[in-house]
Amino acid sequence: MKNMKRIAALVLALAMVFVLAACAKTKPAEDTAATTATTAAATTAPASTISSTILMEEDDSMRNDYSLIAVNPGAPFVDANGTAVSDVKINMVGADALIHWILSSEGKGYIAEYGKEEFGTALFTLDPNAPVESQTSTIPQATDETKTIRLSTTTSVNDSGLLGYLLPKFEQKYGYKVEVASAGTGKAIEAAQMGNADLILVHAKAKEEDFINAGFARTVWHYAAPRLTFMYNYFVLIGPASDPAGVKNAATVLDAFKAIADTKSTFISRGDGSGTHTKELSLWPAELGITEEATSFQNYPWYVSSNAGMGAVLTMAEQQNAYTLSDKATFLTFQNNNGVIE
Repeated sequence: MKNMKRIAALVLALAMVFVLAACAKTKPAEDTAATTATTAAATTAPASTISSTILMEEDDSMRNDYSLIAVNPGAPFVDANGTAVSDVKINMVGADALIHWILSSEGKGYIAEYGKEEFGTALFTLDPNAPVESQTSTIPQATDETKTIRLSTTTSVNDSGLLGYLLPKFEQKYGYKVEVASAGTGKAIEAAQMGNADLILVHAKAKEEDFINAGFARTVWHYAAPRLTFMYNYFVLIGPASDPAGVKNAATVLDAFKAIADTKSTFISRGDGSGTHTKELSLWPAELGITEEATSFQNYPWYVSSNAGMGAVLTMAEQQNAYTLSDKATFLTFQNNNGVIE
């Protein structure tokens, strides 16, 4: 009798298993569709979650020129303590190869196309007066001695993604490996002055001229001057869509910066001696007296000097509902990537 009860219980349990399995297989189509839609919604990122926006651009005072400069192997290099350094080795062959390729029709062609597919517009514009190099056949292949090229550049041109797009094409064709050190223009130039770069790609004319006049630059064969300005974009004034300072109504960027100061709206400065920082300092009303010195803005609590790169500053501005100055290429990359700068 007990065995019969056990058998009956086992049969009942098996029957329940089959019923549950059948129910799972015949789940209503609408439930399955709803589950699929929920999963898709959870894994599909929105177009952009960035609330900061471009409030002013393409003012004549906001053009942003980029230049290539080769480092002179006989320059008066110094270390971080200002002590002369004499054992610096500069890869002139590699630096020349990269400069000639960037200024060739091939390199310029890639620059002119960068951004069109992803953003619908090129992120950089070629300077019509840029030096021209049409003889890419003269660019030598890398050797063991010339293979590594040290490029010191600004965070703006690096964070825009341009170098990540451009350099692999050059490396694959000629066999070089470009080591990129990215910092503000001031720090990028300082690295070259210590002998830690073969060439620089920066965007602060006055600092570039100081670098040249101090003997750190050389003229690359085929070109007339050491400073090779070849492309530009525009600085853009970024801020919250609500625009508490009303900068969208300003006639010029100078009026816009005055409005930010007058309303004491939070402004995030690079504060790092970069080309962007240098440009920003030139836009404040002279009577404010804002300079690189911390004492010049200590009585302005709305002015935040971050000593940070462009990506970090854009993040701070987004989080604090603040204004900042950026190059357009980096901001569009930041916006398109939902606040991520790789």
